[in-house]
Amino acid sequence: MRIAFFSWETLNSIPVGGVAAVVTKVAEALAAHGHEVHVFTRISAGQLEHEEINGVFEHRSVSPGCEDFIEYMDHVCDSLVSCYHQVKNDVGEFNVIHAHDWHVVNAVANIKHNTGMEFIWTAHSTEWGRNGGAFADNWFSARVRHREWLGGYLSKAVTTVSHSMKWELAREYNIPEDKINVIYNGINFEDFMGEVDTGKIKEKYGIWALDPVVLFLGRMCHQKGPDLLLEAIPNVLSLRGDIKFVFAGGGDDMIRHILGRSQYLGVDGSIRVLGYVSDEDRINLYKASDVVCIPSRNEPFGIVTLEAWACGKPVVAADVGGPGEIIDNFRTGVKVYLNPESIAWGLKYMFGDPTGENIKKMGAEAQKEVEKYDWKEIAKHYEKIYKKL
Repeated sequence: MRIAFFSWETLNSIPVGGVAAVVTKVAEALAAHGHEVHVFTRISAGQLEHEEINGVFEHRSVSPGCEDFIEYMDHVCDSLVSCYHQVKNDVGEFNVIHAHDWHVVNAVANIKHNTGMEFIWTAHSTEWGRNGGAFADNWFSARVRHREWLGGYLSKAVTTVSHSMKWELAREYNIPEDKINVIYNGINFEDFMGEVDTGKIKEKYGIWALDPVVLFLGRMCHQKGPDLLLEAIPNVLSLRGDIKFVFAGGGDDMIRHILGRSQYLGVDGSIRVLGYVSDEDRINLYKASDVVCIPSRNEPFGIVTLEAWACGKPVVAADVGGPGEIIDNFRTGVKVYLNPESIAWGLKYMFGDPTGENIKKMGAEAQKEVEKYDWKEIAKHYEKIYKKL
């Protein structure tokens, strides 16, 4: 099949969040299965407009900048449509158009209106979820929600990343449940293989080599719940005072809160707030940690779960969204309620065994579990959807 992906981000253009990884890795996996995959996205400074990377043809459009982000994305969509028609004239008709998230809905809606070409839409999250399970009463959110509704309404089929997201889409946008297909995200297991000197990694962040480490990795925002983990720390330290808590991820507003609140709680010496970290540092932090904590208030899938497992680390995660569905409780991790007391209980359960065998056993089971989520296997589920259409 000749497949067109539309996404505002990829790992090879302007990566912003998890969508970049999903789009890039699924496209590469489909190409490895013998399909001709073209990805239409934005361009960054100094990049080529057309480039083949790992068997995938990436086409990057040029768009004018705007102060209004929605207006900017409208210009991006217009550019993507022009780019699509140019490529189609060169290579021939596409069998499948697959759009990712709300940013590119106007582009595929334009193509459908003018050519009759159907499209598949993947919702990686919703505006409701990104606002912590609440309605943001502003004009920006209203426009984003309209595009999410439009993607669900105009598409021939919808895919999303967890059953909780399926129910969320059905509830928020009245999308028929039989139109929504659940396909979990995946991981390149090989990217996380290899040993590291954990003592040197800890030393880099001012942590003693034998101190246990709990890692939070994600956007420092209300949705991801780093503040809930922070409130649990005094309780956890009552069990073991040498545990260190590392917060890695961007988000200025929440970072300031974490730093200030940690001083008030008297735990500032037990935390490290790193901000954004590189891919290399991210993987090293996983490997140097003992447990990864995912206290998200809303988590469509939670790729952090798979990354932690790939490094042989169990997770303590709020029983919401993707983590709630894929964690085998007390085997690959511990699911907790969405409050600091329960998060503390989960972490104390992990560290309650002074031999550390509990954590090692769970980590080994987690590493076995993650093999089910290889991108090439995940891509087969998308192929089935494409062939149905």
